[in-house]
Amino acid sequence: MSAGPPLPQLTPPLKAPESTPTPTLTPVPTLLEVLRGLDTGPRGLTEGQAEERLGRFGENRVPDTRDPSWARLLARSARDPFTAVLLCLGLVSAAVYAWGTASVILLLVAVSCVLRASGEHRADRSTAGLRRLVATTVTVQRRADGDTAPATREIPVEELVPGDVVRLGPGDLVPADVRLLRSTGLTVHQAALTGESAPVPKSAGESDPTGTDPAGTDPAGTDTAGTGVFQQPHLCFQGTSVASGSATAVVTATGADTRFAAAHRRTGKPPATSFERSVQGVSWILIRFALLTPPLVLMANAALRGRGLETLPFAVAVAVGLTPEMLPVLVTTCLARGATLLARTHDVIVRRLPALHDIGAMDVLCVDKTGTLTQDRPVVDRAVNAEGRDDPEVLRWAAAAAWWSLQLADLPAPDALDEALLTTADEDALMAYDGVTALPFDPARRLATVVVRTPGRLGTHTLITKGAAEAVLERCSLPDAERARLRALAAAQAADGLRVLAVATAERPAGTRPHERGLTFRGLVTLRDDLVPTAAEALDGLAERGVTVKVLTGDHPGTAVRTCRDLGIPVAGVLTADRLDTLTDPELTELASRTTVFARCTPEHKTRVTRALQTGGHTVGFLGDGVNDLPALRTADVGLAPRDAAGVTRDNADLVLAGKDLTAIGHAVAAGRHAGGNIASYLRITLSSNLGNVIAMLSAGLLLPFLPMLPAQVLVQNLCFDAAQLAFAYDRPAPSALRRPTVLEPRALLRFIVGFGALNAVADLATFGVLAFALRGPGDDEALFHSGWFTENLLTQAVVMVLLSLGARGTSGRRPGPVTWSAAALAATGLFLPMSALGAPLGLSPLPGVYYGLLAAVLTLYAAGLMTARARQERRSPSLA
Repeated sequence: MSAGPPLPQLTPPLKAPESTPTPTLTPVPTLLEVLRGLDTGPRGLTEGQAEERLGRFGENRVPDTRDPSWARLLARSARDPFTAVLLCLGLVSAAVYAWGTASVILLLVAVSCVLRASGEHRADRSTAGLRRLVATTVTVQRRADGDTAPATREIPVEELVPGDVVRLGPGDLVPADVRLLRSTGLTVHQAALTGESAPVPKSAGESDPTGTDPAGTDPAGTDTAGTGVFQQPHLCFQGTSVASGSATAVVTATGADTRFAAAHRRTGKPPATSFERSVQGVSWILIRFALLTPPLVLMANAALRGRGLETLPFAVAVAVGLTPEMLPVLVTTCLARGATLLARTHDVIVRRLPALHDIGAMDVLCVDKTGTLTQDRPVVDRAVNAEGRDDPEVLRWAAAAAWWSLQLADLPAPDALDEALLTTADEDALMAYDGVTALPFDPARRLATVVVRTPGRLGTHTLITKGAAEAVLERCSLPDAERARLRALAAAQAADGLRVLAVATAERPAGTRPHERGLTFRGLVTLRDDLVPTAAEALDGLAERGVTVKVLTGDHPGTAVRTCRDLGIPVAGVLTADRLDTLTDPELTELASRTTVFARCTPEHKTRVTRALQTGGHTVGFLGDGVNDLPALRTADVGLAPRDAAGVTRDNADLVLAGKDLTAIGHAVAAGRHAGGNIASYLRITLSSNLGNVIAMLSAGLLLPFLPMLPAQVLVQNLCFDAAQLAFAYDRPAPSALRRPTVLEPRALLRFIVGFGALNAVADLATFGVLAFALRGPGDDEALFHSGWFTENLLTQAVVMVLLSLGARGTSGRRPGPVTWSAAALAATGLFLPMSALGAPLGLSPLPGVYYGLLAAVLTLYAAGLMTARARQERRSPSLA
């Protein structure tokens, strides 16, 4: 923040005095003092003043949210656990003067750090650009110059400065610390700062009659007992959100000077996601193995072969071979590519990269009904007469009543039900009547009435009444039995999830007052919620991908069930809020998995259901668009919101959809499974291959009178394999991988690694047998052995990459992808490097022709065993297919 005259401190300072024996009372500035101190007024700043203050105070953003610099990304990459292990191994090599080993390890570290930092830099730039598409805006009141009237317009919150006058409405995030000027029915959610779950009322009046503010009693500003600064009714703070009402306020602090920035600095990093925890769990197991490998190799060689520290460079090289140092690079690249492609092709913005994997692992999607499955308007379903048969005349009477209510009652616009009636009505039929007067809908009476001239009958008017079935039937001339039958007919339609309007008419002499008695019952008009056009198709696609949809709504259970039936969602069970309140957490966890519809839900109920599903082992996504959906959206593993959702809901979502098109969720699920599948394939193939090579090398090192490979050869082989593995970030999994959630289970992954690592070790040891017995001759056996095993290791790794990435049932009908071409390049390196000019400096020599024939036989048997084991693994654990 550049230097300039400071603005006055309008709220108590964050830091308490070093010695505060008793609370110090600080006078609260009056509204006039606040405006004078900010050099502003109720009309707001001029554009020139705003521009000058933006340069002086900087952008209105939390400092930690700025994109990190290249140097910081590079330093963060060096702190990765795998990189730290490699650095330790490199230092050990340098300590024993194994400069070649140390140089190659440092090269691996440098390549890994640069690749990861550049990948994260591209990802940060990409996601920053995507965030700008949904950047929160604020309505600000500014003037062109000092003599012009103020005008309101939308600007990004980053351009807000102290002294600006802003307007707030329901669902808006409070964009900065503000002092209210005017307010109407304003309540604010302050949970982000105080933990209060209920909205707090706010008003533009002064804080208390004494005009004092108890500064010093709670320097952090987190007192929720009613005495802290956050309880001052005339102050609102950045990070809170408007629950209801509206207000006009003046900005008192922005950016790093806000209370939210101070709380954000104290909060620290957000908790790790399930995906991040899984990767970290696997990583630390591998790190322990890598750190244990050198001392084990040294002890085994000392005990069996009498070797000492001369084997340390080899032990270090073997430990490096076990370390998947490209894992952070590949994870970042996979997720960033998926997020970018998703935004470009389907307008889905990923605000948090790990959420892309989480949505791929999602197996339950919770949705609100209104606004997601249905549009915010009803449509006419049927019009039936007293006998329950379709009768268009009933709809004509109802539409005429809606039209003349709108015209004669001077309503600004029809309500949702009248609009649905008018949409389906014949305009010529409406014009056949001539309206006289109207009694608009009254919630107490629950009906509306219009009077029209009866066509062709001078002096006679027709009274048309429509409204709630019970209210209309009470005013009709009907026998009690008939009235009871019609009530049952209306109740049956309502129980089927439909809204019911009853229609009745009566003829009256012209000039008489409308008398809503002795009416003739005409029939019922039923209306249903208008479905989102793409909802049915999208839900079918989610079901095919193994995602179960659950509806959490505040509506009547019958309405929710009707919507599910219209969309083809199988309803396994219905649970209402009153029943939910009687259940314990374990009971709800068991019942939630078997229930499709949760009706009459409050925000607290939605949150509890979401948490119960998570406790039951599900990965849960929540799609919502209102402020009432915010607690559940935060609780879910992945929160989704459309771009036109309430500002606070959208800004807390992990993924933002371009609109209320549910097909975009299916595309996001596919993208998440694509990225997650590539990451899982990389881990399975890399770790099993590395483990097999390590086991074989350790075994051969104990059986041979010399080292099976030189340290530099081990490291160069590892470097070649690392380069080839980057192709996994660009591969496309088989279609079968997209049909089920992509879940990274550490235990299942370790079982896979051990099983296939052992198979790889058998192939390596078979090659050891070929080299030991079939190729012994007068030449340099040690160099020949090193070259043969170097070639075999790269070829087996290439075979593993191709066969395990395709799967036992996925080898046909697929064009070669990036992994296949990368494996081919790896195999070519293994075949030609020993006979090239680069082979001699590494201690490699050309191999005799007979070796290649024997190696082909070993690789053929290995490939057959690999495919057999893979097919068996797919039958036992489809999630690892």
